[in-house]
Amino acid sequence: MKETKVVLSEREIPRQWYNIMADMPNLPKPPLHPATLKPVGPDDLSVIFPMGLIEQEVSTQRWIDIPGDVLDIYTMWRPSPLHRAHRLEMAIKTPAKIYYKYEGVSPAGSHKPNTSVPQAYYNMKAGVKRIATETGAGQWGSALALACCFFGLEATVYMVRVSYNQKPYRRIAMETWGATVHPSPSTVTNSGRKILEADPDCPGSLGIAISEAVEDAATHNDTNYSLGSVLNHVLLHQTVIGLEAKKQFELIGDYPDIVIGCCGGGSNLGGTSFPFLQDKIHGKDLRVIAAEPISCPTLTKGEFRYDFGDTAGLTPLLMMYTLGHDFVPPGIHAGGLRYHADAPLLCQLYHDGLIEAVAYGQTSVFEAAIKFAKTEAIIPAPESAHAIVAVIDEAVKCREEGKEKTIFFNLSGHGYLDLTAYADYLAGKLEDYAYPEEKIRESLAKLPVVNV
Repeated sequence: MKETKVVLSEREIPRQWYNIMADMPNLPKPPLHPATLKPVGPDDLSVIFPMGLIEQEVSTQRWIDIPGDVLDIYTMWRPSPLHRAHRLEMAIKTPAKIYYKYEGVSPAGSHKPNTSVPQAYYNMKAGVKRIATETGAGQWGSALALACCFFGLEATVYMVRVSYNQKPYRRIAMETWGATVHPSPSTVTNSGRKILEADPDCPGSLGIAISEAVEDAATHNDTNYSLGSVLNHVLLHQTVIGLEAKKQFELIGDYPDIVIGCCGGGSNLGGTSFPFLQDKIHGKDLRVIAAEPISCPTLTKGEFRYDFGDTAGLTPLLMMYTLGHDFVPPGIHAGGLRYHADAPLLCQLYHDGLIEAVAYGQTSVFEAAIKFAKTEAIIPAPESAHAIVAVIDEAVKCREEGKEKTIFFNLSGHGYLDLTAYADYLAGKLEDYAYPEEKIRESLAKLPVVNV
């Protein structure tokens, strides 16, 4: 009998998060205040973030302790299993060994609770009563709604309108856990009303939803803002994924040659790859690949420069690969990947050549997702399926070159609340849409000029 899963005990959950800033050859440039274009300080961030998270955001300490209350909640689904994809390997006829972590075992069905729980915890400790946030496809909004339940906080979620309409069950999950959910752009905030006046049919974007959530938090004394990706502390919390995976590979005497993750804002890829990138930075031979959609080609077609994290320009400017903060992507079903930029940490690592990037159309993504579902039985989230098509590409290369490599990816969530996307694919309704170069140039031309 072949062994399929590598399972750790609850006692083996990591007790510390790994901070890659301690090992990066070049740190990201500092965030800049949107009004002064000067580096932001803790006081600037304390308007919408608790000090516990601000300290993590700027820390260069390699290991940061996970609070006991957070660990207690992690035990509800962590450690997550490491699977060997035997049946997928056979279907591809590859000599490669394919492994994946399965984060769909969390109550919210994705990797997002790994950071929503500590973020809610630090806000609770700071005396905050309510958290405002954005969500694309709903994975992050669901995770934050759940985490706020654990710590007695209220949650308000601005959900990208196209996903609000495409994915009603995620909205219902958020509401079941007590959250108030608004389609974004909404009539609740000045940012949302301004956008709807200009375009009543605006499908929304993560940048717009972030603007609404930040405005909500900044204008209510009892409310803080929470972000599901992009920021340093978010990627820090997600390193439990990669840290567990390293332990699991040690148990079976193996180590990845290639680490792959889908990439929208960067929390999944960062959390999966950073513990392995630590080894790469110190000389290990390893490839790390970010898989993104051709309709939102941040790393593959964006520019590395300062830009706002939101559409309205309320956030600090961050040094990122960006398509422009007014970028409104098409309504692809991988709503969690529809962000105009990526995490500064990932962008710096990509800029330094430590990470590669590839982009795929959604028809090839769903073709790979169905191949995975038919072989490995799990129906993957559309976001996660971007990693799967990259895995299959690399496994086919191994077959063609006759090389046995170990490929590892994170299956960041299940797709059981995304079945309308599968229905559209099976009915032949999905089309590939490559975001036009001229549209990218138009957005980039509007960016603020910052001398660096």
